[in-house]
Amino acid sequence: MMFGLGALLLHVSCKSEHKEHEEKTTFLVTNPVVKDTVITKDYVSQIHSSRHIELRAQERGYLQKIFVDEGQSVKKGQLLFQIMPKLYEAEMQKAKAEARFAEIEYQNTKKLADSNVVAPNELAMAKAKLEKANAELSLSQVHLEFTQIRAPFDGIVDRFHVRLGSLVDEGELLTNLSDNNIMWVYYNVPEAEYLDYKAALKDSTKPKVQLLMANNKFFGHPGIVETIEADFNNETGNIPFRATFPNPDGLLRHGETGNVHVTIPLDQALLIPQKATFEVLDKKYVYVIDDEGTVHSKQIVIAEEMPHLYAVKEGLSTNDKILLEGLRLVRENDKIAYEVEDPNEAMADLELYAE
Repeated sequence: MMFGLGALLLHVSCKSEHKEHEEKTTFLVTNPVVKDTVITKDYVSQIHSSRHIELRAQERGYLQKIFVDEGQSVKKGQLLFQIMPKLYEAEMQKAKAEARFAEIEYQNTKKLADSNVVAPNELAMAKAKLEKANAELSLSQVHLEFTQIRAPFDGIVDRFHVRLGSLVDEGELLTNLSDNNIMWVYYNVPEAEYLDYKAALKDSTKPKVQLLMANNKFFGHPGIVETIEADFNNETGNIPFRATFPNPDGLLRHGETGNVHVTIPLDQALLIPQKATFEVLDKKYVYVIDDEGTVHSKQIVIAEEMPHLYAVKEGLSTNDKILLEGLRLVRENDKIAYEVEDPNEAMADLELYAE
């Protein structure tokens, strides 16, 4: 009997001590704060040269010479490939001979026509033959020139698709040429963010963006959003944007990937720490403390998410006191002792933690 009484007293004593411990716990609360801030959004991107073309053979023949190497920088007009020109040289010599013959024939006919020996129609026929011969000579010269493939602009030569001595057909791909001085970076923007972008674009100023490269470092030059494509993709609901980046050091190459880093200003945003929130069935809540120190849960609507912070769209005001720490230690309608921390200090602590 005495043992049972002792156990009961011990249980009551422990419960009393636990209750006393709970009553002595002081919770930290703070207020939402209104600030001008910025948010950043990242979009997966594809990097393209502003000029990236295929160099193809314009005549059929054996690849006689290659004057450059893969990955080499070349200048506009520089000779890259030579297709064996013998056949086209012979055709041009033939065309030259025929043009000379037509010229002599025309001059002789003209003398006869001036002396009224032949009719004017015969002179016209001789002139037409001469013009045809000259046209065929010009065409043969073009075919001969086509055996030399030259760079149409300054750029970098890509890998070769043919080798020395190969028999190439007309139109066969030889290599690619990229002008990497200016890079076009494409990224897809969802419809809602596109509409926000257009609404925020108050004038003709083109917004600047940053490029986060594959090595997780920012590219050294900002880009400018210059164009938006005409149509949305019905399957993804996105529309492609194009930002233009200068590439004076040639670091970026055609086909690279990265992330376009967009900074968006938020004016007079109502901010709270993310750690002050909890989630129930995909909805965000906070614990609000009333004047009597009673805890009440309150649903909020998030406008934007930042590192360690939320911008609140609905559900709170700057007068509300929200529980900052110990969310798992309280329940609905609990009475707590609390201490109010200045919201600016609470935000500064978050930044310190982030560092």
